[in-house]
Amino acid sequence: MITFRTETRSDDPDRVRDIIVSTGFFYDIEVPVAIELVQDRIDYGEESGYHFLFADEDGETLAYACFGPIAGADGSFDLYWIATHGGQRGKGIGTLLLGEVHETIRRMGGRLVIAETSSLEKYAPTRRFYLNAGYTEEARIADFYKEGDGKVFFVRRFR
Repeated sequence: MITFRTETRSDDPDRVRDIIVSTGFFYDIEVPVAIELVQDRIDYGEESGYHFLFADEDGETLAYACFGPIAGADGSFDLYWIATHGGQRGKGIGTLLLGEVHETIRRMGGRLVIAETSSLEKYAPTRRFYLNAGYTEEARIADFYKEGDGKVFFVRRFR
């Protein structure tokens, strides 16, 4: 049975590292960024601006999401990270987690959430994931990450 938690724990940076690395989707330079955000939440709490949801089962963290309000925007949120451990993919955990993220954002007064991903073919399942969750593709920037690797923006509106 999957349970969700919002509190960050001292071992969550290691858990996040394990999840991110296991996916095979993120560049090596992205791993420390993911860990830093968790540590910021541990160190600074809500003042960090980062909110987390962890999907746990039997004491093991299977997936997580990091999101937060966009400064200067009324009710707009960024979905910074959402990842499911590579060994748990395809079981619907990410979909359940994203639904919980949406509910949390709504309770926080959110009216929309923005998710970004790569345009590479490798990320086609990620793009389908967002489309299946009610997001619309709003923009693309060609060659954003590197030559041939663009950035795709997805938006989910709640109101």
